[in-house]
Order: sequence, then C-alpha cells, then structure tokens
Amino acid sequence: MPIVLLAIESSCDDTAAAVVCDGRVLSNCVANQEMHRQYGGVVPEVASRAHQANIVPVVDLALRQAGIATSDLSAIAFTRGPGLMGSLLVGSSFAKGLALALDVPLLEVNHMQAHVLAHFAEEPHPPFPFLCLTVSGGHTQIIRVTDYHQQEVLGETLDDAAGEAFDKSGKLLGLGYPAGPEIDRLAREGKPVFPFPEPAIEGLNFSYSGIKTSILYFLRARQKENPQFIEENLADLCASIQHSIVGILLKKLRKATRETGIKHVAIAGGVSANSALREGLQELGLKEGLTTYIPRFEYCTDNAAMIGIAGYYQYLRGEFAEHDVAPYAR
Repeated sequence: MPIVLLAIESSCDDTAAAVVCDGRVLSNCVANQEMHRQYGGVVPEVASRAHQANIVPVVDLALRQAGIATSDLSAIAFTRGPGLMGSLLVGSSFAKGLALALDVPLLEVNHMQAHVLAHFAEEPHPPFPFLCLTVSGGHTQIIRVTDYHQQEVLGETLDDAAGEAFDKSGKLLGLGYPAGPEIDRLAREGKPVFPFPEPAIEGLNFSYSGIKTSILYFLRARQKENPQFIEENLADLCASIQHSIVGILLKKLRKATRETGIKHVAIAGGVSANSALREGLQELGLKEGLTTYIPRFEYCTDNAAMIGIAGYYQYLRGEFAEHDVAPYAR
C-alpha cells in the first residue's frame, strides 16, 4: 500500500497544503496573505484569521490537484513549530480534527528540519553527510545533516537573522515589505560601492544586529549631507547591503566546510531564493571543490511539500504524534 500524506504548513503568513505519496510530491499549494504589506510586516492576529479562511480551500485544492481522496490518506503531517503561535494553532487544530475524522495518525514536523529535507523533494538529493545553510526571516543556521532524522546545529545567529536584516534594511531605504526580493532586484542594477563593517563573531555563529545599526548610521549621516542620497543611490545601496549580508553567510559556510571536511553543501529557507546567495554558493563550490545543492524557488519559501517529505521519513520510523501535542513558537 502506498504511503499517502496530506501535509499542512501554517507557521507564519502562508497557508500551505501538499500531498506526498511514497516521498514523491503530487501537489504543493500555497495561499499568500498580501494584506501584511500595508503594515510593513506580518501582524500575528491578522495572519491567524487569514489562515482560518484559507486552510479549507487550500487543502481541497491540494487534494484535487493530486487526484487523491481523503479516504486514500495514510496520515496527516503538520508544522508544530517554530512559528507564530496563532498561525500554528490553526494548522495543528485542523490537522488533529481531520486525523480524528479519518482515523489516521498524526505526524508533527519541525519547520526548520523540514526546510533542510526539502532537498529530498526532487533529484538530485545531497548524500549524507552534508552541510545546509538554512536562512530565513527568523533563522540563520549552519546544520550538519547525517541522516533524515539527525541534524546538528554547528552555528546560528546570536541575535537577528539574515532575512530580518534584509527586511529592516529595506525599510530604512523606503522599500515595502518584504524587502528582500526588492533589494535583490534593485541590486542587479547597482554595484557594492558602500562598505559596511563585518561583525567579529568567533566560530560559526552569526550576528546581524550590528550591520543593521551601521546601515542606519551611514544613511543618517549621508542624508544630512544630501537629503536625496537614498533616492540617488538606491541601486548601489541595495547592492552594497546584499553584498554584505550574503558575504557573511558564505564566509561562515566556507569556514564550516574547511573545519568539517564535508564537501556537499546545500542552502534552504526563504533567503535561499536570493540570487546573490545562489550565485555565490555556486562560485564557492567551484573555488573550494564542493558539490552544491540549490532548491527550486517553490521549495525555498514556506511550503507544505517540505512538511510532507519530513513527515514521510517520520512515518517510516513510526514516529507518530499524540492528539494532545501542542504547537511551540520557538
């Protein structure tokens, strides 16, 4: 009998559902919440209410696209955390209710582990062990992956994540939310002519609070001299900010490969959609003799296919969740 999973992801502002059969993605559907743009960031209460409105249509769409009936499902996988508590509650409650109605087991999935396992949604798969740089709005980590179920954090951010640095820097430039894609687009038209200091952090950990502060003070000083400084240099500023943020990521990743001797390297998370990071990883691979793995864009941002892939390998081990399982924000 095939193992058919319905997967649900609701950790932040995207409501996502996917169907995975024997580790193969049959459908992967996402409903975005555009209303957060007007607030300059995700509003948790607004996000949770939108999840309530979106989850039934998204699940229905995922099942129809996969050609799967609810009676065919072997289990329900869902994101337990980390994420926004209200958003997680919508997804976990729906998953529990549907699992009870269908009398199938539950699979709780860690959102960050799922980002790493998104690399197994399609070929080529990275062989074990491999390193994965996982970068998003809330997390920045270098992870040693030795098995589907064994992931060790070698380094992580001590304060702000790289994705947050992109968004807050973009806000200083007057860009909308999320600013990361807009900075990426504008950076292609400019050059990294403005240097920003790199934080002196030992080991494989990251810090982005200092670079945000240096960008703030730099812009304030330049605008005192020329109130139109940002408008006149927007592309170069975006290129400089992106160069600094991505440069820190790649420098730490290179250090990790040299320290561990691992030659297979992957990226994951929303910021892995950034063109400079993707190109920089490929260049790093050529210089250091590494084999690199870059996911398709649909598997970079929050999606339910990665939840289904992670859930599939948990199903094989019989790692099912009880119905009193509670979501966790951190």
